[in-house]
Amino acid sequence: MKLNFHENSYLLYSTVLLVFFALSLIIAVIPSINVQKTNEPLPNSEPLTEAEQRGLDLYVAEGCLYCHTQQVRPLGMDEPYGRPSASGDYARFRPIDFWRFTPSVLGSERTGPDLSNIGNRQPSETWHYIHLYNPRAVVKESIMQSYPWFFEIKENPGPGDIAIPVPEEYGPSEGTVVAGEKAKDIVAYLLALKQPLIPGAGSQDSSLPGEGTETVTSGDGGRLYNTYCASCHQQNGHGVQGVFPPLVNDPVVSADDSAKHIEIVLFGLSGETINGVEYVSAMPPQKDTLTDDQIALIINYERIELGQGKSDVTTEDVAKIRSDKAENN
Repeated sequence: MKLNFHENSYLLYSTVLLVFFALSLIIAVIPSINVQKTNEPLPNSEPLTEAEQRGLDLYVAEGCLYCHTQQVRPLGMDEPYGRPSASGDYARFRPIDFWRFTPSVLGSERTGPDLSNIGNRQPSETWHYIHLYNPRAVVKESIMQSYPWFFEIKENPGPGDIAIPVPEEYGPSEGTVVAGEKAKDIVAYLLALKQPLIPGAGSQDSSLPGEGTETVTSGDGGRLYNTYCASCHQQNGHGVQGVFPPLVNDPVVSADDSAKHIEIVLFGLSGETINGVEYVSAMPPQKDTLTDDQIALIINYERIELGQGKSDVTTEDVAKIRSDKAENN
């Protein structure tokens, strides 16, 4: 029998379809199955909780993965997002159910920033709730859509409610914004996005500036500040009114003695009154996220650029306060 693809359309389409399926198996399906069988989660990673898994489902359903990636490339421009991604970062992801594939969280576009390490870069639960309710309340130039339907407006929030301190110009005219279950789940998922350490690869953010540097002499402190601090305190250091305190004119930042400043960055703070304003939002501790070098750089930047003073905080100063706190506990 002579094979004539020019005249036999059924033969042509059948052959093309067969080749397509064969190539799909060889190039995509078989390698994917093999990777899922042999790829192990990183030792320090944790499986998602039920709330975090529901948050992942919402993250996919709302299309967040179309604008945000979860893949850090080994390029200089990606350094603020964390260490380069490894295959073990995705080993715990599984198909959603029998009919739906494993969520494609890697993404392909960065309309918004990469979220691989957002739980470390932005560990403030309050910030995430406000950002979800109205992104412009904390990032003026944001083009991300708001998700007000994830929240409720209550006149009298109950004891179990999470009241969100949305800045006045972005909040409702009456009542208090309260986080709904969907808001709680998606924030739980975002806070769970913390790149685990790779054994033998050094510190969490070894790609960021600060290793072996004692005092700030360049823009490295500003770079770290923009990565870890500016989302709450803002790039200009003026904070978000009534929610996140300003660093400009803060007596701690301007003080000659830097010990209190170091303690706050290392161990966090909450319920503090600054210049007559009480801030209920907690400052998350950075002791497990940043090295002593990086903390010294950030503090020097804040004290010089925002406190309008001088500082010579060293790595040894930060290490001593860290050590003293550990001994007292």
